[in-house]
This record gives sequence, C-alpha cells and structure tokens, in this order.
Amino acid sequence: MARLLLELKDLRYAWPRTEQDCLDITELGVAPGETVFLHGPSGCGKSTLLSLMAGILLPQSGRAALLGTDWRALRPMARDRHRVDHVGYIFQQFNLLPYLTALDNVLLPCRFSARRHAAAEQANGSLLAGAEHWLTGMGLDASVWRRPAHTLSVGQQQRVAAARALIGQPDLVIADEPTSALDEDRRDVFLDLLLSACARAGSALVLVSHDRRIATRFGRQVLLPSINRATRPEEVLA
Repeated sequence: MARLLLELKDLRYAWPRTEQDCLDITELGVAPGETVFLHGPSGCGKSTLLSLMAGILLPQSGRAALLGTDWRALRPMARDRHRVDHVGYIFQQFNLLPYLTALDNVLLPCRFSARRHAAAEQANGSLLAGAEHWLTGMGLDASVWRRPAHTLSVGQQQRVAAARALIGQPDLVIADEPTSALDEDRRDVFLDLLLSACARAGSALVLVSHDRRIATRFGRQVLLPSINRATRPEEVLA
C-alpha cells in the first residue's frame, strides 16, 4: 500500500474552555497528488480540521501526521519549517500582506523555505521567474504584479493567494472556501486553474467548500458530520 501524504488517526480536538469535542475523527488519509473535496454543515469544524492538517492547531489526542511526521512531535519552530516546506495554504480571507506587491506576496514562502526556493529556481530558472510563472498560471496579467495587494480586487487577491500556495511545488495545498466570493463563471475558471496547477506541481489538494456543485471535480469527497459525532471511514468517504 502506498504511503499516505497526510494521516489523521484517533484525532480529537476541543476549543479551549469548551467541554465537548469539536472534532473526533477515527481515521482519514490523503494520498500524494490526490484531490479531496471536504464538506459538511456549518459549524462542523471544517476550517479547524484544515488547521489541524497543516499543524497550525494541534489535537488534544491522536495523530495528525504529514509525510510521516506527527505535528505534535515537533517543537514550534520545527512545525513552522515543516509547514512552509510542504504545505501551501489558501486562507479564506487570503492573508496577503497588504502593502507588499503581488509578486512579493507570492515569493514569501520561498523566503522562509530553502526547499521551495530551490524547487522554484530549478523549475523556472530563477525565483522571480517562478513567481511570474504561477501568477501567469493563475490568469493574472503582468500589469498587476507590482501593485500592492490591498489595491487588487477580491478575485485578483484570491489568485495571488493561490499562486503563493503553489510556488515551490508543496506536497499539499489546502484551500478554505476559496471560491466563496466568486460568481459561477469566475468560480469555474478559478477551479480550472487551481486543479490544473496542482496537477502540474504534483501537489495534493484538500479544498473546503459549501458549494456541492463543484464536488464532482475532485477525485474524492469527504463528508464531515456534525460536531460531537465520531467520524469513521465508512461515514466520511462519499
């Protein structure tokens, strides 16, 4: 059996000062290069689960491991290094640095990760060419590359965030409601770009969305049940 890229097992997480588990997941895995559509009712913990996958949050018990490394086994600085080396994250609010240009925002992961810096240079000849490659791949014209992020439209900021997540070919791309601000036509164009870009980079993709109409675009669908209901494989794999 092929080794999993991401493995969650007997994972339990509760927000501070709460008595009940927010998430209780028996088992969930993501294979290298796989595309996974994650959905569930509002408040079921989808964004929390993405943060646990990326080691931003740590479970109270159980295993959350990326490339065989359990996030709980790493000290904070080592977790940050492991994350920036192997995870590209498209946040729901994009989390761009507003006064940096689109180019500089895309380059940020490579400033902190020698692995992604080297991968971008090897694939494109230079780090700058790597950033330009992914901005172009996301359909952004060169006229916006050197504009501060806060001057860009919501759709443009979203594409910058996606280019930032993809540069340096991370093993895993996580996307939290990335199409929520887009109309249907722009949503479909963005998904075409994102899925094809992940395929080119060899990155697995885990995407959360309330929009079930896009679920068929993904290799697998995972339903996250309501809070406080244990999640077993036969329940989550659609």
